[in-house]
Amino acid sequence: MPAPQDAHWMGLALEQARAAAAAGEVPVGAVVVKDGQVIATGRNAPIASHDPTAHAEVVALREAARVLGNYRLEGCTLYVTLEPCAMCSGAMLHARVDRVVFGAADPRTGVAGSVLNLFGHTQLNHQTQVTAGVLAQECGQLLKDFFKPRRVNADPVREDALRTPDAAFADLPDYPWQPHYVNDLPGIAGLRMHYLDEGDANAPLTWLCLHGNPAWSYLYRKMIPVWLAAGHRVVAPDLIGFGKSDKPKKDSFHQFEMHRQSLLDLVERLDLQRVVLVVQDWGGILGLTLPMAAPERYKGLLVMNTTLATGEQPLSAGFLAWRDWCHSQPLFDVGKLFKRGNPGMTPQETAAYNAPFPDKGYRAALRAFPPMVPEFTDSPGAAISRKAQDFWRNDWQGQSLMAIGQQDPVLGESVMRQLQSQIKGCPQPMLLPDAGHFVQEQGRVIAEAAVRHFKP
Repeated sequence: MPAPQDAHWMGLALEQARAAAAAGEVPVGAVVVKDGQVIATGRNAPIASHDPTAHAEVVALREAARVLGNYRLEGCTLYVTLEPCAMCSGAMLHARVDRVVFGAADPRTGVAGSVLNLFGHTQLNHQTQVTAGVLAQECGQLLKDFFKPRRVNADPVREDALRTPDAAFADLPDYPWQPHYVNDLPGIAGLRMHYLDEGDANAPLTWLCLHGNPAWSYLYRKMIPVWLAAGHRVVAPDLIGFGKSDKPKKDSFHQFEMHRQSLLDLVERLDLQRVVLVVQDWGGILGLTLPMAAPERYKGLLVMNTTLATGEQPLSAGFLAWRDWCHSQPLFDVGKLFKRGNPGMTPQETAAYNAPFPDKGYRAALRAFPPMVPEFTDSPGAAISRKAQDFWRNDWQGQSLMAIGQQDPVLGESVMRQLQSQIKGCPQPMLLPDAGHFVQEQGRVIAEAAVRHFKP
């Protein structure tokens, strides 16, 4: 039953919810009360803080624990405008909160009586009293008002990001596949990621194709048809900032761990199995760190002109020259760069590589990625890359195939030979004497060799 002061405290939680809405977050607010005094407040902030745990309740619990100098919040009541989820409910139980009072029910994720009642399990070693429905109409209306305009545009762009218009990708040569999008991966907090997904989900092999900078999934257009013709599945995402994926406006958004986590989240979301990991350039710098997180998903590795940036060896002279050039030429012509190493490309193919970047506002990733390569042992990404190196040397159980574009001045044969020595069981590489850095432009012959090499 509601207590006499519950409506008053819930009104304060509503103020926090309105502040969350004003900041572009889902309007949920919370307050923690002890001995008739508010000791902590919280509002939803997962987008702004890049933190999937930053729900209003968790924010308020953290502040209350800080104020009391104790992670046990005995004698406290938490008021929240929306029925808590499993994460927040678990946190309340661990904190020994005496009582939780919520406003609107959440029929999708609420675990205080809607989807399930976590608080009703008598086996738990703490019992928290639950009161539901306090100012439920006001709390629910705030959520409805927030989501109503967003339902008109079911796929909004975050305010700190841009989205290349679909018209920029019209009539691309040799790229007939339908786009797929996901916009709720935890690691990228509302940004929309594009990926291709062709073939049967139960196919004997799934080729997970990861591109680098400044490419996108268009890079694999010559390889995908070969694998589909073999009866396999192909998944080819565009990294955030590239291709048809959303493009954050600030260079500082781009961090090694964020991009790695977004790929791990996508693999998990699509539940990819029997994977042959296909990597080149940044696709390898990031992608080679993925299989150790779930080795049972991966059967093979097809690796082309890339590296593991552990910070233990100096970056190659070719890469350092590339990094300096990118810094001095921030508006370089992407399509022209590809054509330089692949003179047979048509004007339409060249334009396709420029398509994702209609003006300089879309180019934050192009600026951010070259200096983001881990250079020293304490650089972001270096430690996880060293763990990946140990995995490939000692624990890798799958098949491997390496293809080297020998005209690559950045990550060419000497770099790749070193990488080969770090991959357990990697046979002698396939050499392409006329291919440069973007070896996928000669990818058909590689894809055909890979079909023969990898056994389901």
